[in-house]
Amino acid sequence: MKPKVTVGICVRNCEDYIKEAIDSIINQDFPCELVELIVVDGYSEDRTLPILKASLERTCLKYRIFHENEGLGRARQIVVDNADGDYIVWVDGDMVLSKDFISKQVEFMDHNSGVGIAKGKIELTPGANWIGTLEIYARAASKMVDFNYDLQETMGTSGCIYRVKAIKQGGGFDENIKGYGEDFDAECKIRDAGWLLSTTNVQYLDYERHRISWKDIWRRYFLRGYAGAHEKKWRITLYTMLPPAGFLAGLLHSLTIYKLTCRKIVFLMPLQQTFKMFAWCLGYIHGRESYLFRSET
Repeated sequence: MKPKVTVGICVRNCEDYIKEAIDSIINQDFPCELVELIVVDGYSEDRTLPILKASLERTCLKYRIFHENEGLGRARQIVVDNADGDYIVWVDGDMVLSKDFISKQVEFMDHNSGVGIAKGKIELTPGANWIGTLEIYARAASKMVDFNYDLQETMGTSGCIYRVKAIKQGGGFDENIKGYGEDFDAECKIRDAGWLLSTTNVQYLDYERHRISWKDIWRRYFLRGYAGAHEKKWRITLYTMLPPAGFLAGLLHSLTIYKLTCRKIVFLMPLQQTFKMFAWCLGYIHGRESYLFRSET
């Protein structure tokens, strides 16, 4: 029987979280025979693959494992090239899906033929520490937009369902993008091909629920800024990435999330957003210097 859905998971060194992610896929209420799993492993050096295989061996879920070391753009395109389903549901190695995640996403796409990508909703469950909680809230608030018109925000791939026809019509993922940005590039191409982007109310837990530090956040946004300096195709208005803009965005997000959670911790979000934009800007400056140096040589 031809699968209806391909679950794509690109992993590397996720031994602490991969079982939880795989179990949430196995326990979906969507018919197992209509799902296939494609794993692209970036040559993990820990027990990610043995744990993953052990979790899958006693299920009816069909799966294939590929290996690559050329970056996320290449990894995601391997999933697209090998997908037999009509849709691809993207799951990260440290995510947890709600039990009805796939069925609700598929139902939405089946009833909205003009939608190329639909993203689920990040569950507003507090993280293991207050920094992680703020990051959960910030990421959730940033997805409460209309992605057809707000070109500054990216849906990301985690928690998204892609229509295979749409991603192929858009030209697929750029295999030259090694780190951050392959998702934003794909979204732009799908939108340019005439497809709509949407969000749904079906929930998932993302990586921020684990204990994270200021150092983790700084590194993450520094690398995003660095990647942004090298990618001319990104539709970034630079002034929106400056620290003052981060503070304002954090303030607006805190008001939005407070209405949903009534937690006073949300009013620290402007400070966290400012911190992240400092990291992004510094990464961008270093990236531009690197880009100009290579251009001159």
